Amino acid sequence: MSGSGTLRYTRAGGNAASAAAAPPAGGRAPQEAGRSGPFLPDAALAGAKLPRPVLLFLIAILVPVSFKLGPLALTGVRLVLMVMVLPLLAGLFSGRYGRMRGVDWLFLAHFGWLTLALAVNNFDRVIQQSGSVGIEFLGGYLLGRAYIRTREDFAALSHALVLSLLLLLPFTLYETKTGIALIPTLIGKLPGLGSITLVVTDPRLGLERVQSSFDHPIHFGLYASVAFSLAFLAFKGIRSRQWRVLMAATVGASGMLALSSGAILAVLLQIGLIGWFLMFRRIVWRWWLLVGLVVLAYVAIDLLSNRSPIKVFMSYATFSAHTAYWRMLIFEWGMVNVWANPVFGLGLNDWVRPAWMHSPSVDNYWLLMAMRYGIPGFALVAGGYALGLAQIMRRNFTHDLRLRVFRRAWVFTFVGLSFTLCTVHVWGSVYAFVFFMFGAGMWLLDAKEEAAPTANSEPARDRPEPRPRRPSAQLPYSRFPARKARSAK
Repeated sequence: MSGSGTLRYTRAGGNAASAAAAPPAGGRAPQEAGRSGPFLPDAALAGAKLPRPVLLFLIAILVPVSFKLGPLALTGVRLVLMVMVLPLLAGLFSGRYGRMRGVDWLFLAHFGWLTLALAVNNFDRVIQQSGSVGIEFLGGYLLGRAYIRTREDFAALSHALVLSLLLLLPFTLYETKTGIALIPTLIGKLPGLGSITLVVTDPRLGLERVQSSFDHPIHFGLYASVAFSLAFLAFKGIRSRQWRVLMAATVGASGMLALSSGAILAVLLQIGLIGWFLMFRRIVWRWWLLVGLVVLAYVAIDLLSNRSPIKVFMSYATFSAHTAYWRMLIFEWGMVNVWANPVFGLGLNDWVRPAWMHSPSVDNYWLLMAMRYGIPGFALVAGGYALGLAQIMRRNFTHDLRLRVFRRAWVFTFVGLSFTLCTVHVWGSVYAFVFFMFGAGMWLLDAKEEAAPTANSEPARDRPEPRPRRPSAQLPYSRFPARKARSAK
């Protein structure tokens, strides 16, 4: 990538490379480039193009078409991923997308284990279920892993997500007033095509919950929450601060119209992380300080409360006391089922619970993985998620502002999602989308820093030619007399 593709900021007369390489003094982190001068727009990233397979995938999410292909019930998302999953797997094993990582092996092992768990528990449905889940889980992850490989790809993806929510905004505002999801309703009227099932929910705060193009209102809120940090952080230096604030506010407000505590929690956690970074950006160990405070709060709640910290968290991460109480019951009885079936889980069988708990719904993705596929199934997917997140957090991009900004936006997004997935379950298109976005961050493990230029790195033709001083010339502002020129012998 050329020098125009990355932001460069230096102090007048200074050396950016040496300044960036200097170790922090007094426990302070290196200042963000651009603090000493204006941010310059990066035209190359602002005009980056999204890879076509990714564009098709996003369109399939936003236009939720379903149809029958013989005995198969397909959606647009499944069709796109079904066509691509085998070539993507071949490319992964051949090293076309960089070397195989621990995350890749853990996710592949999770798919293998869930297939085995389904074979043990539901042999008659193993091919159908493992095929559909594998296409959404592995297909989504591999699509992001394969096609988001550069800073240009990542910038284009961030643009596309923000633009998609702006395009959905008129439909979102209409639905929050009328309760009618226009896009799936219109698709359902076309001959031979179907769409998502419309969910009937009670209004909250006097507003209808927005489902938009997704299987559930909470999925729309989760989709919007993913774009929040990208809108505010990833466009630093690409767009103006006013644009970033406006887009982040629009994205956040749009997602909150789902009126889902899980989606709102994701946005609030990202706002908290952004605020913490801005307040303590000069302190190297700011994130260790935050981890220490979280651990301290956990211990304090455990000692002072008659409930576990997890139950306290779930009680405050909901809209109502009834919802909080119900989620605590789900967690308690879910864990009873996990310990009763620790190896292969329950598969698709119903879970044990009191007779008055009529709904089989489990609003906790991590818990449901353990219930369905056993502790190994949960450990493999959670381990891959945690490993990928930790490895990207540990990447040191000291000399490359653009990579630091992209890493920060992606990490904040998935730290927020880690907690949100404790309060929601994901399936269908949003399941594929979550792991697509996770795969879309893996390029940061292979990304190469671009060396910062020095103060004299401009083209030679733009610098004045040095002129030799005449031997007899008087030094300006000198107290020494001019030297006499030596005569040639």
